[in-house]
Amino acid sequence: MLRVLVIDDEESIRNLLSDFLESKGMDVVSAPNGAEGLNLLKGEKFDLFLLDLMMPGMTGLDVLRQAAAEQLDIPSIMITAFATVQTAVEAMKLGAYDYITKPFNLEELYITVKKALDFSKLQEENLQLRKALRKKFSYNRIIGNSPPIQDVIKFIEKIADTDSTVLITGESGTGKELVAKTIHYNSQRAKKPFIPLNCAAIPKDILESELFGHEKGAFTGAISTRIGRFELANQGTLFLDEIGELAPALQVKLLRVLQEKEFERVGGIKTIKVDVRIIAATNRDLEKGVRDGVFREDLYYRLNVLPVHLPPLRRMKEDIPLLVDHFIKDISRRKKKEPPGLSGDVMNCLANYRWPGNVRELENLVERLIILKDGDMVSPDDLPERMREKLPAEAASGKERRLSSGGVDLNMMLDEIENNMIIQALELSKGVKSKAASLLGLNRTTLIEKMKKKSIDFGAPQK
Repeated sequence: MLRVLVIDDEESIRNLLSDFLESKGMDVVSAPNGAEGLNLLKGEKFDLFLLDLMMPGMTGLDVLRQAAAEQLDIPSIMITAFATVQTAVEAMKLGAYDYITKPFNLEELYITVKKALDFSKLQEENLQLRKALRKKFSYNRIIGNSPPIQDVIKFIEKIADTDSTVLITGESGTGKELVAKTIHYNSQRAKKPFIPLNCAAIPKDILESELFGHEKGAFTGAISTRIGRFELANQGTLFLDEIGELAPALQVKLLRVLQEKEFERVGGIKTIKVDVRIIAATNRDLEKGVRDGVFREDLYYRLNVLPVHLPPLRRMKEDIPLLVDHFIKDISRRKKKEPPGLSGDVMNCLANYRWPGNVRELENLVERLIILKDGDMVSPDDLPERMREKLPAEAASGKERRLSSGGVDLNMMLDEIENNMIIQALELSKGVKSKAASLLGLNRTTLIEKMKKKSIDFGAPQK
């Protein structure tokens, strides 16, 4: 049952409102003055309170001020016989949902009460949603104990509650959007929108409209005014994924928004001011893009204020068991399936695999195993053939590999051998590329070119 508090120094008004609201199925408590009403607000739970403006001692505005100071987040309606624009504005600034004037119509008052209660319910639902999102994107949702991922977590803990622009780099599937959401939902902007936009997924001819919106008639098909992502993200965060795909003309316009905090819609002349934090992400080497003349240098430095680099899964092999366990529990719960068991041989296969698709590929594999096995023990035979491949180890031991009647992809196998040898050399040399090149019988520059071509990011400083 909804509980309503009526604060009014006139007994007849208190009785009238109490009887009427109780007839509508509400539990009503009344107070004869502002001080007593405020004590009730602080000591009991109410869904709404109505209060008179002019009362001896503590006025209605005084009650609202004190309720705001005490952070009593309860919707209120001001009742007054002396309504002015000034008092109405002041009451609304202090948190009142609305105001009504004496003499009032009870049915009209009830409509206002219902609207205030509906608004309060919506606010509570939004609060619970924000709490759920904050929990979903807490720092402990980034799984891993390895030094590279722990460094990422420590860094984003430091930068989350700032307004500075963030550039997240890393291979596809490393969790760039998860990190972007974690930063947003642990910042002061958490109550405001998180608006994502994949720059590579939107056709180039409409991407400008997606970013900045357009006015009616701006181009063929623009039958109405449309708000863009920047306006939608106002006071919140705009996540620009695959920023490296942005065309040069849009790079110039994005740079202006970052510098001036303003823009015009496509086909418009009105300048729109926005307060938006930008988090950008890319799997491309933007520094190389700058050198090649395909990405603006000034935009790169505007974006790269707080750089976050996500390591590939092959650099976090010790985290694979943790990730597998997390995905098995999470996906089994969502799919309402019995979680399967994994043999030691399976975990060895997973640890030895290079994971070109990174954490996303691992998550997709676990989902596939859960759907197909449903509580049974997973064996190596249940894994894709590429994950069962042990050619590098066999080649190192001199064991002969037999060609099956189904044939093989020789180029893929040789490429896998080369990848593994490079990674092993880097591990043995602790990331010192000159030593790794020596172990492989290569020049240092040749090794670096191969690493770039194969997107091998070992993360140690080049020497």
